Amino acid sequence: MCDHASPGPPHMGSSTAGSSEEGKRGAEEYFLEDACEMYARAANMFKMAKNWTAAGNAFCQGARLHMQLQNKLDSATSFVDAGNAYKKADPQVLSTCVLQGRFTIAAKHHITIAEVYESELVDIEKAIAHYEQAADYYKGEESNSSANKCLLKVGHYSAQLEQYPKAIEIYEQVATNTMDNPLLKYNAKEYFFKASLCHFIVDELNAKLAIEKYEEMFPAFADSRECKLLKKLLDAHEEQNCEAFTEAVKEFDSISRLDQWLTTMLLRIKKTIQGDAGDLK
Repeated sequence: MCDHASPGPPHMGSSTAGSSEEGKRGAEEYFLEDACEMYARAANMFKMAKNWTAAGNAFCQGARLHMQLQNKLDSATSFVDAGNAYKKADPQVLSTCVLQGRFTIAAKHHITIAEVYESELVDIEKAIAHYEQAADYYKGEESNSSANKCLLKVGHYSAQLEQYPKAIEIYEQVATNTMDNPLLKYNAKEYFFKASLCHFIVDELNAKLAIEKYEEMFPAFADSRECKLLKKLLDAHEEQNCEAFTEAVKEFDSISRLDQWLTTMLLRIKKTIQGDAGDLK
Protein backbone atom coordinates (compact mmCIF):
# COMPACT_ATOMS: atom_id res chain seq x y z
CA MET A 1 0.00 0.00 0.00
CA CYS A 2 2.79 2.39 0.93
CA ASP A 3 4.69 1.61 -2.29
CA HIS A 4 1.57 2.14 -4.36
CA ALA A 5 0.81 5.48 -2.71
CA SER A 6 4.36 6.87 -2.87
CA PRO A 7 4.20 8.47 -6.36
CA GLY A 8 1.46 10.85 -5.14
CA PRO A 9 3.48 13.41 -3.21
CA PRO A 10 6.15 14.08 -5.93
CA HIS A 11 3.39 14.64 -8.51
CA MET A 12 1.61 17.06 -6.22
CA GLY A 13 4.91 18.77 -5.47
CA SER A 14 5.61 19.28 -9.19
CA SER A 15 2.16 20.80 -9.73
CA THR A 16 2.64 23.10 -6.77
CA ALA A 17 6.03 24.17 -8.08
CA GLY A 18 4.52 24.96 -11.51
CA SER A 19 1.72 26.97 -9.93
CA SER A 20 4.27 28.78 -7.81
CA GLU A 21 6.30 29.78 -10.90
CA GLU A 22 3.18 30.99 -12.70
CA GLY A 23 2.19 32.92 -9.61
CA LYS A 24 5.58 34.61 -9.49
CA ARG A 25 5.36 35.58 -13.16
CA GLY A 26 1.84 36.91 -12.67
CA ALA A 27 2.91 38.93 -9.64
CA GLU A 28 5.92 40.34 -11.50
CA GLU A 29 3.73 41.42 -14.45
CA TYR A 30 1.26 43.02 -12.04
CA PHE A 31 4.02 45.04 -10.35
CA LEU A 32 5.52 46.07 -13.70
CA GLU A 33 2.12 47.22 -15.00
CA ASP A 34 1.53 49.11 -11.75
CA ALA A 35 4.96 50.74 -12.06
CA CYS A 36 4.17 51.76 -15.67
CA GLU A 37 1.03 53.53 -14.50
CA MET A 38 2.92 55.28 -11.69
CA TYR A 39 5.61 56.53 -14.09
CA ALA A 40 2.92 57.76 -16.50
CA ARG A 41 1.15 59.65 -13.68
CA ALA A 42 4.45 61.11 -12.50
CA ALA A 43 5.38 62.16 -16.04
CA ASN A 44 2.05 63.92 -16.53
CA MET A 45 2.41 65.72 -13.19
CA PHE A 46 5.89 66.88 -14.22
CA LYS A 47 4.39 68.09 -17.53
CA MET A 48 1.77 70.11 -15.66
CA ALA A 49 4.57 71.66 -13.61
CA LYS A 50 6.51 72.29 -16.87
CA ASN A 51 9.43 70.27 -15.54
CA TRP A 52 10.13 68.84 -18.99
CA THR A 53 13.39 67.03 -18.21
CA ALA A 54 11.84 65.14 -15.28
CA ALA A 55 8.79 64.34 -17.41
CA GLY A 56 11.04 62.97 -20.16
CA ASN A 57 12.95 60.83 -17.68
CA ALA A 58 9.72 59.42 -16.23
CA PHE A 59 8.37 58.60 -19.69
CA CYS A 60 11.67 56.86 -20.51
CA GLN A 61 11.46 54.72 -17.37
CA GLY A 62 7.90 53.75 -18.20
CA ALA A 63 8.90 52.91 -21.78
CA ARG A 64 11.62 50.53 -20.56
CA LEU A 65 9.15 48.73 -18.31
CA HIS A 66 6.71 48.40 -21.20
CA MET A 67 9.55 46.79 -23.16
CA GLN A 68 9.96 44.21 -20.39
CA LEU A 69 6.24 43.49 -20.67
CA GLN A 70 6.57 43.13 -24.47
CA ASN A 71 4.12 46.02 -24.96
CA LYS A 72 5.69 47.22 -28.21
CA LEU A 73 3.23 50.02 -29.02
CA ASP A 74 3.02 51.35 -25.44
CA SER A 75 6.80 51.34 -25.18
CA ALA A 76 7.22 53.23 -28.45
CA THR A 77 4.52 55.74 -27.47
CA SER A 78 6.20 56.41 -24.12
CA PHE A 79 9.57 56.96 -25.82
CA VAL A 80 7.90 59.41 -28.20
CA ASP A 81 6.30 61.24 -25.25
CA ALA A 82 9.75 61.39 -23.67
CA GLY A 83 11.19 62.89 -26.86
CA ASN A 84 8.46 65.53 -26.96
CA ALA A 85 9.16 66.44 -23.33
CA TYR A 86 12.92 66.70 -23.89
CA LYS A 87 12.21 68.86 -26.94
CA LYS A 88 10.53 71.43 -24.67
CA ALA A 89 13.37 71.49 -22.14
CA ASP A 90 15.69 74.50 -21.85
CA PRO A 91 18.44 74.91 -24.50
CA GLN A 92 21.16 73.47 -22.27
CA VAL A 93 19.17 70.30 -21.59
CA LEU A 94 18.10 70.15 -25.23
CA SER A 95 21.74 70.16 -26.31
CA THR A 96 22.53 67.36 -23.85
CA CYS A 97 19.60 65.30 -25.15
CA VAL A 98 20.88 65.60 -28.70
CA LEU A 99 24.36 64.57 -27.64
CA GLN A 100 22.97 61.52 -25.87
CA GLY A 101 21.03 60.56 -28.98
CA ARG A 102 17.61 60.83 -27.38
CA PHE A 103 16.11 62.43 -30.50
CA THR A 104 17.35 59.49 -32.55
CA ILE A 105 15.70 57.14 -30.06
CA ALA A 106 12.46 59.12 -30.30
CA ALA A 107 12.68 59.03 -34.12
CA LYS A 108 13.15 55.26 -34.13
CA HIS A 109 10.15 54.77 -31.89
CA HIS A 110 8.02 57.03 -34.10
CA ILE A 111 9.00 54.72 -36.96
CA THR A 112 8.01 51.69 -34.86
CA ILE A 113 4.58 53.22 -34.23
CA ALA A 114 4.25 54.16 -37.91
CA GLU A 115 5.02 50.58 -38.94
CA VAL A 116 2.37 49.26 -36.53
CA TYR A 117 -0.24 51.61 -38.03
CA GLU A 118 1.04 50.77 -41.51
CA SER A 119 0.91 46.97 -41.36
CA GLU A 120 -1.11 45.87 -38.34
CA LEU A 121 -3.74 48.56 -37.70
CA VAL A 122 -3.88 49.78 -41.34
CA ASP A 123 -4.36 53.43 -40.44
CA ILE A 124 -2.28 55.19 -43.10
CA GLU A 125 -3.08 58.73 -41.91
CA LYS A 126 -1.58 57.97 -38.49
CA ALA A 127 1.38 56.19 -40.08
CA ILE A 128 2.07 59.34 -42.12
CA ALA A 129 1.92 61.52 -39.01
CA HIS A 130 4.49 59.37 -37.19
CA TYR A 131 6.84 59.18 -40.19
CA GLU A 132 6.70 62.98 -40.33
CA GLN A 133 7.55 63.22 -36.62
CA ALA A 134 10.46 60.80 -37.10
CA ALA A 135 11.76 62.92 -40.00
CA ASP A 136 11.62 66.05 -37.81
CA TYR A 137 13.65 64.36 -35.08
CA TYR A 138 16.25 63.11 -37.55
CA LYS A 139 16.54 66.60 -39.04
CA GLY A 140 17.14 67.89 -35.51
CA GLU A 141 20.25 65.73 -35.35
CA GLU A 142 21.15 66.46 -38.98
CA SER A 143 20.63 62.79 -39.90
CA ASN A 144 19.43 63.83 -43.34
CA SER A 145 19.63 60.40 -44.93
CA SER A 146 17.37 58.91 -42.24
CA ALA A 147 15.04 61.92 -42.46
CA ASN A 148 14.75 61.46 -46.24
CA LYS A 149 13.78 57.78 -45.82
CA CYS A 150 10.92 58.81 -43.55
CA LEU A 151 9.86 61.62 -45.87
CA LEU A 152 9.75 59.22 -48.82
CA LYS A 153 7.30 57.08 -46.85
CA VAL A 154 5.17 60.19 -46.31
CA GLY A 155 5.31 61.03 -50.02
CA HIS A 156 4.45 57.45 -50.99
CA TYR A 157 1.35 57.29 -48.80
CA SER A 158 0.28 60.89 -49.43
CA ALA A 159 0.10 60.16 -53.16
CA GLN A 160 -1.85 56.95 -52.50
CA LEU A 161 -4.34 59.00 -50.49
CA GLU A 162 -4.53 61.51 -53.37
CA GLN A 163 -2.81 64.24 -51.35
CA TYR A 164 -0.78 65.19 -54.41
CA PRO A 165 0.49 68.68 -53.45
CA LYS A 166 1.98 67.22 -50.27
CA ALA A 167 3.55 64.30 -52.16
CA ILE A 168 4.99 66.65 -54.80
CA GLU A 169 6.54 68.91 -52.17
CA ILE A 170 8.21 65.95 -50.46
CA TYR A 171 9.54 64.32 -53.63
CA GLU A 172 10.94 67.67 -54.82
CA GLN A 173 12.53 68.29 -51.43
CA VAL A 174 14.20 64.87 -51.26
CA ALA A 175 15.32 65.06 -54.91
CA THR A 176 16.90 68.47 -54.26
CA ASN A 177 18.62 67.09 -51.15
CA THR A 178 20.12 64.16 -53.05
CA MET A 179 20.99 65.54 -56.50
CA ASP A 180 24.21 67.20 -55.29
CA ASN A 181 25.36 64.15 -53.33
CA PRO A 182 27.73 61.99 -55.43
CA LEU A 183 26.53 58.82 -53.71
CA LEU A 184 22.80 59.58 -53.88
CA LYS A 185 22.29 61.73 -56.99
CA TYR A 186 21.32 58.68 -59.09
CA ASN A 187 18.14 58.43 -56.99
CA ALA A 188 17.14 62.05 -57.70
CA LYS A 189 15.70 61.12 -61.11
CA GLU A 190 13.34 58.63 -59.43
CA TYR A 191 12.02 61.31 -57.06
CA PHE A 192 11.58 63.85 -59.86
CA PHE A 193 9.79 61.13 -61.84
CA LYS A 194 7.37 60.48 -58.98
CA ALA A 195 6.76 64.21 -58.46
CA SER A 196 6.03 64.52 -62.19
CA LEU A 197 3.48 61.70 -62.08
CA CYS A 198 1.71 63.42 -59.18
CA HIS A 199 1.65 66.66 -61.18
CA PHE A 200 0.33 64.75 -64.20
CA ILE A 201 -2.62 63.33 -62.24
CA VAL A 202 -3.58 66.85 -61.14
CA ASP A 203 -3.10 68.58 -64.50
CA GLU A 204 -1.31 67.92 -67.79
CA LEU A 205 0.05 71.48 -68.07
CA ASN A 206 1.37 71.28 -64.49
CA ALA A 207 3.29 68.17 -65.48
CA LYS A 208 4.85 69.83 -68.55
CA LEU A 209 6.01 72.83 -66.54
CA ALA A 210 7.32 70.65 -63.72
CA ILE A 211 9.33 68.44 -66.10
CA GLU A 212 10.93 71.52 -67.68
CA LYS A 213 11.84 72.81 -64.23
CA TYR A 214 13.34 69.45 -63.18
CA GLU A 215 15.42 69.26 -66.38
CA GLU A 216 16.91 72.68 -65.59
CA MET A 217 17.55 71.78 -61.97
CA PHE A 218 19.04 68.36 -62.73
CA PRO A 219 20.22 67.97 -66.36
CA ALA A 220 20.77 64.21 -65.89
CA PHE A 221 16.99 63.87 -65.53
CA ALA A 222 16.47 65.00 -69.13
CA ASP A 223 18.44 61.98 -70.43
CA SER A 224 16.76 59.46 -68.16
CA ARG A 225 14.33 56.76 -69.31
CA GLU A 226 11.85 58.15 -66.79
CA CYS A 227 11.83 61.58 -68.40
CA LYS A 228 11.51 60.10 -71.91
CA LEU A 229 8.53 58.03 -70.71
CA LEU A 230 6.87 61.12 -69.25
CA LYS A 231 7.18 62.97 -72.56
CA LYS A 232 5.66 60.03 -74.47
CA LEU A 233 2.81 59.89 -71.97
CA LEU A 234 2.22 63.63 -72.29
CA ASP A 235 2.01 63.30 -76.08
CA ALA A 236 -0.38 60.35 -75.83
CA HIS A 237 -2.52 62.17 -73.29
CA GLU A 238 -2.67 65.31 -75.40
CA GLU A 239 -3.82 63.22 -78.36
CA GLN A 240 -6.18 61.21 -76.11
CA ASN A 241 -4.50 58.08 -77.46
CA CYS A 242 -4.93 55.16 -75.06
CA GLU A 243 -2.96 52.73 -77.23
CA ALA A 244 0.10 54.99 -77.44
CA PHE A 245 -0.06 55.55 -73.67
CA THR A 246 -0.20 51.81 -72.96
CA GLU A 247 2.56 51.02 -75.47
CA ALA A 248 4.91 53.58 -73.86
CA VAL A 249 4.27 52.07 -70.41
CA LYS A 250 4.82 48.51 -71.71
CA GLU A 251 8.12 49.49 -73.32
CA PHE A 252 9.34 51.05 -70.08
CA ASP A 253 8.12 48.10 -67.98
CA SER A 254 9.99 45.60 -70.19
CA ILE A 255 13.30 47.08 -68.98
CA SER A 256 12.43 48.60 -65.57
CA ARG A 257 9.67 46.70 -63.82
CA LEU A 258 6.91 48.94 -62.50
CA ASP A 259 6.08 48.54 -58.82
CA GLN A 260 2.57 48.74 -57.39
CA TRP A 261 2.82 52.46 -56.58
CA LEU A 262 3.93 53.44 -60.09
CA THR A 263 1.28 51.19 -61.65
CA THR A 264 -1.42 52.84 -59.53
CA MET A 265 -0.31 56.37 -60.47
CA LEU A 266 -0.08 55.52 -64.19
CA LEU A 267 -3.56 53.98 -64.13
CA ARG A 268 -4.93 57.14 -62.52
CA ILE A 269 -3.42 59.22 -65.32
CA LYS A 270 -4.67 56.83 -68.01
CA LYS A 271 -8.21 57.01 -66.67
CA THR A 272 -8.31 60.70 -67.59
CA ILE A 273 -8.05 59.72 -71.27
CA GLN A 274 -11.47 59.41 -72.91
CA GLY A 275 -12.43 55.86 -73.82
CA ASP A 276 -9.89 54.33 -71.42
CA ALA A 277 -10.45 50.61 -70.73
CA GLY A 278 -9.02 50.92 -67.17
CA ASP A 279 -5.81 48.85 -67.37
CA LEU A 280 -2.27 49.04 -68.73
CA LYS A 281 -2.43 45.86 -70.86
